[in-house]
Amino acid sequence: MTSTAEAPAATTLSPSELDAQVRAHLPLVGHLVREMLGRLPAHVSREDLISAGMAALAGAGRSFDPSRGIPFGSFATSRIRGALLDELRGLDWASRSVRARARKVETVQQELTGRLGRTPTQQELAEAMGVAVDELKTIDEDVQRAVVLSLQGFTAGSAEELVPERAAGPEDLILHRERIGYLHQAINALPERLRTVVTAYFFQERPMNDIAEELGVTESRISQLRAEALVLLRDGLNNHLDPEMLGGPAAGGCVARRREAYYANIAAQGNLSARLSVTTPLGLPRAA
Repeated sequence: MTSTAEAPAATTLSPSELDAQVRAHLPLVGHLVREMLGRLPAHVSREDLISAGMAALAGAGRSFDPSRGIPFGSFATSRIRGALLDELRGLDWASRSVRARARKVETVQQELTGRLGRTPTQQELAEAMGVAVDELKTIDEDVQRAVVLSLQGFTAGSAEELVPERAAGPEDLILHRERIGYLHQAINALPERLRTVVTAYFFQERPMNDIAEELGVTESRISQLRAEALVLLRDGLNNHLDPEMLGGPAAGGCVARRREAYYANIAAQGNLSARLSVTTPLGLPRAA
């Protein structure tokens, strides 16, 4: 009876021992947050991630059961990664349905642009998609929330894909840095008005009516310019990074010629060294 009663005590840590374990693993939170920061959009708060990680570490200390034979470090790592993932899920606007609608809008927009030789109006786009203009605006708002995440971080995946299970290797890190560099070059290569809209809307977070007033156009026109710029950015990046995503050869005409000129302008922005100069060796943005 004595040995049975004493067995749990041998595998149970006292509150002071658990507190010591938690304190000893405080640097683990910072390490896991730093590990993923290079893959996250600029607007994700490091402090919020640290706070979520610290809370998870404290929770790990309260629920840790040494009798399971799992080291505290491994147990805490799993809990912290889960908490960081939950924090990112709250920022991941790009649900599957939104992504599907984004692809549909972009496809119809591109088809109409090629057919009409100009950017279609909201009414023309809505009619082609078989929806009301108001519904198209609602779709557009959801899509733009998803685009902000993808554009700022150049991340096509969901929140789960933002949490790495290991640090990126040298080859992965170089590819990641080159993608970010291409994004900067693709933005710089945009026609002046489109570049102004992208910079003002996504990076300066200015409202559309403010941008419309500056450019002397309507809000509807700003929405069209924004959509046109995002299609150009997507195709420009795919042209250099994943040509198969562009599909078959584009139809001839002035629209195709403008796109080819845009692709060439991206290439003229600089070489690999210039693209890598946008980020630090660890893949973090360089200070302006």
